[in-house]
Amino acid sequence: MEIQLSRTGGSPSPSSSNHQNVNPNQNVNPSPTQSWWEAISKARSRIEALSSILPSFESLSSLADSDRPARSLLESHEAYITLSCSLSNPYSGSGDDPLCQWLYETFQSSDPDLGLVVLSFIPLVAGLYLSRIVSTASENPTPSLAGFEAVLLALYGSETKARGGKPCLISIPDLSQPSLYHTPRNKPAHRVTDQYQPYVGVLCPPLEPQIAIKSTKRACIVAIALECYFKQISQMPSWSKLDLCHFTAGWAGQNCSCKSELDGNSEGDSSDVNENFTEIRVADEEEDDEIRDTVQRMKNLGIGEDCNEFGGSRGSRIPLPWELLQPVLRILGHCLLAPLNSQDVRDAASVAVRCLYARSSHDLVPQAILATRSLIQLDNRARFAAKTAAVANAASNANTPSKAKKPEIFLVAK
Repeated sequence: MEIQLSRTGGSPSPSSSNHQNVNPNQNVNPSPTQSWWEAISKARSRIEALSSILPSFESLSSLADSDRPARSLLESHEAYITLSCSLSNPYSGSGDDPLCQWLYETFQSSDPDLGLVVLSFIPLVAGLYLSRIVSTASENPTPSLAGFEAVLLALYGSETKARGGKPCLISIPDLSQPSLYHTPRNKPAHRVTDQYQPYVGVLCPPLEPQIAIKSTKRACIVAIALECYFKQISQMPSWSKLDLCHFTAGWAGQNCSCKSELDGNSEGDSSDVNENFTEIRVADEEEDDEIRDTVQRMKNLGIGEDCNEFGGSRGSRIPLPWELLQPVLRILGHCLLAPLNSQDVRDAASVAVRCLYARSSHDLVPQAILATRSLIQLDNRARFAAKTAAVANAASNANTPSKAKKPEIFLVAK
């Protein structure tokens, strides 16, 4: 919990600092037990407030009675589905939307676990907000989305305060200078090391405080909210990541054949692996159950046919500037390559990256083409390596002789 101390007037002198009025009943440094109980009470109060908004959701009471109510709410798939259905209502997102107010007030509580709960809904909030802004742009009057904007501005304001008006810098070394790990082939005759300075690039300019979302700042504010989500993505549930992947495929809005032009060209064609595995399966029919399990694992390593259909995406086609694409690609990279992600998350991220690649190819955005192409190649290599390992494992199991049974010995009495 962050505590701000306000002080009026000048700084106190050293002599007067020892004579400050201190309340003996005030607990300046609360014990860990007290802090833990305050966090529990705060989480339970927020869950009770949510139960008043969703009275039909009876399982909230059991979440509030757990040892870690906020974590239980974060890890509850039923709670996420219930809130997602309410937020996806066509009339949601207005200034008087109780769920948006609950998300805003919960994030303002500055409790880390409650903050994770709010962050888990950022893909849904951002996806609904950006899609509705585009789809309702021609309507007059435009429906109010002040509730969604308040949640996004809360995250933007928190990140603005954390950065303190400073830009995010990145230091790029000069590759013409020698380093600890290599010796240059052509050594310069004279070198002045004092004049060497690494190139410092601006990764993100300083954030300006915003009290409303303007059309010129919309992409930046949503991008910062997704950056906050990416910082805690290792603690986000899989269904939240799936929402982002599905919305990204809808944002790209590109279902042409060029999205699959890079498949099967990274480390070899996957059809060769499938042919080898077919030969192994025909060679040994005795290990039927084991082969059947291996076949199912092989199928799971590929992108499902239903995932390649564009009908599974959510959201509308929206403008995708580079400042918005950067956090989206970072999140998709995690969904593709993190080892603990489920196969559903990887498949959804694969489809989303390929849709973004097709969109970038049509829009001729060099940075996006390079980034999405790299992610596709990494995904293909990971899938090819997994399939090759599965084939090798199946071959070793098929060629391993089964253990001979010991002969039965009968004892006969003479």
